[in-house]
Amino acid sequence: MKLGIAPAWFKLGRNLYLPPKPMTTHRTPVILASSSVWRRQLLRQIGLHFEATSPDIDETPRNGEASDALACRLARMKAEKVAADWPEAVVIGSDQVADVEGHILGKPGTAARAREQLRLQSGKSVVFHTGLCVCAPAFAEPRIHLETVTTRFRDLNDDEIARYVAAEDVTGTAGSLKSEGLGITLVSAIESKDPSALVGLPLIGLRRLLADAGIALP
Repeated sequence: MKLGIAPAWFKLGRNLYLPPKPMTTHRTPVILASSSVWRRQLLRQIGLHFEATSPDIDETPRNGEASDALACRLARMKAEKVAADWPEAVVIGSDQVADVEGHILGKPGTAARAREQLRLQSGKSVVFHTGLCVCAPAFAEPRIHLETVTTRFRDLNDDEIARYVAAEDVTGTAGSLKSEGLGITLVSAIESKDPSALVGLPLIGLRRLLADAGIALP
C-alpha cells in the first residue's frame, strides 16, 4: 500500500492527529506510530507536519530481556508495523521502559498496579530507557536511538501516592510517572542529556535521524 504525496495529507485511520500550522514543509509524509498525546505534543513543539496512528503490538518482555533492549525492540516493532503499510513515509516509533534495580516496569494498566509501582520506586533511583526508531525510504535499515534518564524518587508515603494516582491517569505510562505533569512533584532529581526523553520521545536524537532522512528542522 502506498501513501501518495499530495497537497493534503491522507487519513490513515481512527487515531490520527494533524497539528495546526506546521512550521516545517516537506514532501515526504511523516507518521508517528503512537497514540500518545504527549508524543504528539512534542512533535508539535518542533513544528513537524505529521499524522499519527497507533500500531497494535505485543509489549510483553522476552525471557531475560534487558530493559534497554526491550525499549528499543518495541520502538522498532511499532515503526516497522506502520512502515509496512506506508513504505513511502518516514515513520517514527518510540517506547519507554522503567528499570528499578533490574526490575522492569512497563505500563501499569490499572490504578492499583500504578500505586504498587510507585511504592516500589519510592526513595530509589529509577532508570527510564526511551527507545526511538525511524523507518524512512532513505534508510536501508531502520535507525535506532536509545536515550537513558535517571530519576531519583522522593520517599513517598501511601497518601501521596494515592492522591497522585487519583489526580493523574498514569495507567498507560511506563513506571507510572508523568514528569510533564504532576509527577514532577514525586521526584527530587532528574539526570538526562535530553529532557524530552523522559516525556517519551527524545527530540535531540530524533532531529538527527530526521535530518538523515531528508527532513530538516527547524
